[in-house]
Amino acid sequence: MPRLTLLLPPAARLGRQALPPGVARALGRGDLGRAEAGHAAQLARHFDASPGPLAEAALTRAADTDPADARDGAWLRADPAHVRPDINGARLLGIGGQLQPRQADVDALLPALQPLFAEHGLHLDAPHPARWYLRLPPGIVVPAFAAPDDALGDDLFEHIPGGAEARRWRLLASEAQVTLHNHPRNAARIAAGLPAINALWFWGGGTDAAAVLPEAIASASPTLYSDDVLLHGIARIAKVEAMALSRCDPATATDALVDLRGERDPARLVGTWLASAVARVPVCDLVLDFADGLVIHLRLAQRWRVWRRPLAALPA
Repeated sequence: MPRLTLLLPPAARLGRQALPPGVARALGRGDLGRAEAGHAAQLARHFDASPGPLAEAALTRAADTDPADARDGAWLRADPAHVRPDINGARLLGIGGQLQPRQADVDALLPALQPLFAEHGLHLDAPHPARWYLRLPPGIVVPAFAAPDDALGDDLFEHIPGGAEARRWRLLASEAQVTLHNHPRNAARIAAGLPAINALWFWGGGTDAAAVLPEAIASASPTLYSDDVLLHGIARIAKVEAMALSRCDPATATDALVDLRGERDPARLVGTWLASAVARVPVCDLVLDFADGLVIHLRLAQRWRVWRRPLAALPA
């Protein structure tokens, strides 16, 4: 039986959304389980990297350039960021595409930053204006940096890694901030109504062993619909056909992985996507995988579980 899988945001985000009768009835008869919560764990349930884990910086590099380039080294993201000082320190208020970076920003800022990193054996480049990369030399130790979603809005000092191996990176981040703060390109951005690119955010490397591209990735889904560049990078290595989410018709999708984690409208998630997916159960199994670890399996044979009550709301 073909399988349709929806990657969904945390169920708590939809907890107050009323479920249509057909959806409530189907979910009440489904198999509910709990898995490990979190972005990385959610992806690992559907993509098996060898060797693992999934290396985010290397995989997005594969999508932004090509797998041959991404395989030629170990990688760390060094994305353009905007931080704002406050009474207790400084907060991360924007990163990557949120800052609307342009190629003109890359052309102006990278030449000022590259010598700083070259002194440490690191090469900085930006194949996409919103995604900047450091090529890491062999043997370098990379601390566990916080992902942007975990740090946005927080005080920077809450997410700066500690330990002796992190000292170099704290120094590089500080020197990059000084360079960017004094660069005239940021005055031009502010005059244009855009936030200054006044910091870099390191992330996506894990450790040196995890910063390289996996040799192979296995997936049970032959088709992917997503707007996430990481998933498109994974799809390249997994030999999965990847398309933009806008290409997916929820009323006809079958045997595919549909990434809905970026959908911000709970009513659309429930009323359009979940309702259409549940209607597909006669022709395919359905897996609803929520980022907080709730996993619901729906199969045609469950229609005989008539003694089960409809699910009033998604369990948080």
